[in-house]
Amino acid sequence: MTILLFGIAKDIVGSPTLSVPTSSVTGKKIPKTVGELKTFLSGTYPELNKLSSMAVAVNHNYAEDHEIINSYDEIALIPPVSGG
Repeated sequence: MTILLFGIAKDIVGSPTLSVPTSSVTGKKIPKTVGELKTFLSGTYPELNKLSSMAVAVNHNYAEDHEIINSYDEIALIPPVSGG
């Protein structure tokens, strides 16, 4: 599963994309929902926990924590944005 990263999330991870395993090779639970993905990422990248919010988009639509994700979905992490 490939995740697109933007803003500070990209800086924290150190890359504009992140590959999350879709099989249990690592022994960790594979994320099946947006909420599980957030938990997985915050455990892997604790700095993400310091953000005031983190939106997740699945296939170009904002997604709630209960929504199911698949390995073929386009997933994006969207951190808080400021502008002027």
